[in-house]
Amino acid sequence: MVKFLRRECRRYSKFGNAIGKKAKWRKPTGRHNKLREKKRGYGAVVSIGYSTDKKVRGLLNEKEPVVINNVADLQNVGEGQIGFVARVGQKKKIEIAKKAKELKIELKNINVDSFLKSLKTKEKKE
Repeated sequence: MVKFLRRECRRYSKFGNAIGKKAKWRKPTGRHNKLREKKRGYGAVVSIGYSTDKKVRGLLNEKEPVVINNVADLQNVGEGQIGFVARVGQKKKIEIAKKAKELKIELKNINVDSFLKSLKTKEKKE
C-alpha cells in the first residue's frame, strides 16, 4: 500500500514529519511543483488507480465490521463478521469482552484475553 504524503512533510515537522496524525494528504498546487507534475522521485500522488478492490473495500481482515455499543449488540455479529467495540466506558467494555469470549466472537480493537488478564492484575494490586 502506498503512503501518500504531503509535499514538504519530511522538511517541516508541522506537516507530519514523525507525527503520524499530522501527516495528512494535501493536493499539490503551485506553478513549479514537481509532485503535481508527477516527476520521478517525488512520491505518489493520489489518483484513481490506487483504489482498493471493491470486494475488499471497507472490510477488516476480510470480514465485515459490526459496531458494538452494548452487550446486546454481540447477538448481531454473525459468521463472516467481526466486532468493533465503539467508544464505551470501562465497565461496559469489560462486560462486552467477557460475553464475546463466552460466545467466541472476534473483536478487532480489543484483545480479549490480554484485556481481561490486565484487569485481574490490577485487581490484585488494589
